[in-house]
Amino acid sequence: MVVSAVGFALVAQAVGEREQVLVLARDVPAGRVLKSADLRAVEVAAEAGVVPFADRGTVLGRQAKVPLVAGSLLAPGQVGTSAVFPPRGFSQVALAVEPGGAPPDLARGERVAVLPGPDGAAAAGDQETSPSAVAGTVTGVREPESAGGPRVVTVLVETGAARRAAQLEHPRVVVLPAEGREAP
Repeated sequence: MVVSAVGFALVAQAVGEREQVLVLARDVPAGRVLKSADLRAVEVAAEAGVVPFADRGTVLGRQAKVPLVAGSLLAPGQVGTSAVFPPRGFSQVALAVEPGGAPPDLARGERVAVLPGPDGAAAAGDQETSPSAVAGTVTGVREPESAGGPRVVTVLVETGAARRAAQLEHPRVVVLPAEGREAP
């Protein structure tokens, strides 16, 4: 019984240990140099793969290699001396999405499927010539320049699917679960 109590105490202590790590205080585009205002400290029960607050000096003044999203934990591989974005094998596609064609709260970092809108699918006719959906990650959302105008949604997709995504008529954007590889 004593051994069980000691074992439980050790496990509880290990699970309860939290350390201060760095989290993004605001969005940081790829290529921008990290400043102290871009980062803040939070306490989490993190193992590895994130930058401890004590190592803050190793990332300040370095460039973001990829777009960094506010609220996410900072990983060491996300900063370096030069930006490598988009990564090899991927391209960014900017899409004009009409009102109602995407969730109103669509944000950077979300996994999405880009589908042809109802007019685009009907115009294509049969299924064989109809463009298929393209999965990707939102890298930017720009609000309409005028009331009722389209929002510009930028999506990171595999380069092989970039042309297909760009050719979608009246694109619609659907948010996918954060994890998984299900087909849209």
